[in-house]
Amino acid sequence: MNDTSTKLFREAIDRATETLQNLQLLESKISAAAKLIVHSLSGGNKLLVCGNGGSAADAADFCTEFACRFDQDRKPYPALNLSEGGSLLTATANDYGFDEIFARQVRAFGASGDLVIGITTSGNSKNVERALAQAKTQQLKSIALLGRDGGSCAGIADVELTIRETSTARIQEAHRFVLHVLCEICEGQLAR
Repeated sequence: MNDTSTKLFREAIDRATETLQNLQLLESKISAAAKLIVHSLSGGNKLLVCGNGGSAADAADFCTEFACRFDQDRKPYPALNLSEGGSLLTATANDYGFDEIFARQVRAFGASGDLVIGITTSGNSKNVERALAQAKTQQLKSIALLGRDGGSCAGIADVELTIRETSTARIQEAHRFVLHVLCEICEGQLAR
């Protein structure tokens, strides 16, 4: 590596380390989020998870960890990534606007006891905000993984896991870490 690359690499490691260490401030909220997940899945309900771009990919991975497995061999649990399904997403965006692509699915698929999980690194994704608001309207519990100051999504979800960082990359890395920790905690409490 040249000097500039080395400097950027080391700065990224330092900042990522600091961001991950600050997650200790979210310990009680992570515990609360895990309880909501376990309660929903143990009750025979499902997770409805959404996000855009990299957060959509994180939603897909998170859902896979429950519907397949994370670390232990156990029964599968229903977790739907609302970011998938091109025909449904594009029809909804075309007919109702992009801001409604997740809220419409919460209306369609959300049932009593289900849990909505929204992921947005900026905290300002209108479609995630609308999904969280729709969850509230349907009296469904919700968890939000947010970044920066929480943005327009702050104050909507039952549990908010806000990464107080300005770099989208560092926020997303922290979100992935939190999602995997939630999988690890929940898997130990779910029926095999």
